Amino acid sequence: MGKNENVRVPALQAVGDVTPPQAPAQRSHAAFIKEHVRDYGMLLSLVAIMAFFQYMTDGTLMQPLNLTNLILQNSYVVIMALGMLMVIVAGHIDLSVGSVVGFIGALAAVLIVNFDMNFVSAGLICLAAGGLIGGAQGYFVAFFKIPSFIVTLAGMLVFKGLTLALLQGQSVGPFPGGFQRLSSGFIPDPIAAGDLRYTSLLVGVLLVAAFLFVNVRSRAKQVKHGMADEPLAFFITRNAVLAAAIVYLSYLLASYRGMPNVLIVMAVLIVVYSFVANRTVIGRRVYAVGGNEKASKLSGIKTERVTFYTFVNMGVLAALAGLIFAARLNTATPKAGTGFELDVIAACFIGGASASGGVGKVMGAVIGAFVMGVMNNGMSIMGIGIDYQQVIKGLVLLAAVFFDVYNKNK
Repeated sequence: MGKNENVRVPALQAVGDVTPPQAPAQRSHAAFIKEHVRDYGMLLSLVAIMAFFQYMTDGTLMQPLNLTNLILQNSYVVIMALGMLMVIVAGHIDLSVGSVVGFIGALAAVLIVNFDMNFVSAGLICLAAGGLIGGAQGYFVAFFKIPSFIVTLAGMLVFKGLTLALLQGQSVGPFPGGFQRLSSGFIPDPIAAGDLRYTSLLVGVLLVAAFLFVNVRSRAKQVKHGMADEPLAFFITRNAVLAAAIVYLSYLLASYRGMPNVLIVMAVLIVVYSFVANRTVIGRRVYAVGGNEKASKLSGIKTERVTFYTFVNMGVLAALAGLIFAARLNTATPKAGTGFELDVIAACFIGGASASGGVGKVMGAVIGAFVMGVMNNGMSIMGIGIDYQQVIKGLVLLAAVFFDVYNKNK
């Protein structure tokens, strides 16, 4: 008996056989919704929360003045959420960001107010200091393999103490007007007419045009290579709704004082980090390290360096948030930044980041930050006490993480 006689040869398909029919469009739509339920769910949740508080506050939530305050109040949370997302995706956590915010604000106050340094030079020094802080913590995490929870918890205590020492237990301020405009300023409007700031409205329209151009071009490439998985109806609806929302919000802001400077800073950072996360080598490596560090190392990725860079990036963004927060308060206080790390981490998890690493999107973190911000703002307008606000925010965070774990197990 030949040694190949026991090998079965698969039967040839009969000539008259036909390939199985393709799944109907409804089924593909359902499969797409099931796969992206977290992405669409969070966006719909934000809309639902805004609609709820808009109704409960008798329209106060979406008034131009309150909308501007909502952006100013949450700008530093959004900025830090971008950095925290990268840290969480890489499989780590940073508990020190709130203390770093307070320390950088104190450092800026000492340099600008006490030593009369130019606020631009002082700002650059503060950003460099934030990078050094992040690098120091990242070095212990990446190269000494000390758990990030322990390292950043120690950092939280260290920088709280250094803030108190730097300010000598007292508030320092006020800041010069140029520095304050970082947080409380608005973009200039050379074509203003009446009560409407046309420059801000035009910026919103141009932003929508660029947004649609990039999305349509990206989908065209996906279709060309047979990689488009989002149904066309979903694509059109999603982009039309987002474009209309951006134009409407731009109109509301233009009817008050225009777009805040910090909103432009946030928009630029969101675009940059979306590009880095989705289109660059370092972005893909961060996701790879968070997904499976051992496999990433075997494939040639220098995992320690990637982890180190994520913490340096987090330190710089925490420093920027510290400058913005100090400029908004117009003073540096010993308690500045207290509890910020909880809001930032919650924003990332609510926005879809996984506690086990490797999963998370930039826009998800931004949406999560605004979910927290709208809840804070809406509950404050309704007169709900800070005690119950904390309870509700904690339950929302627990529900978001539960939903993530449930989907994974399912």
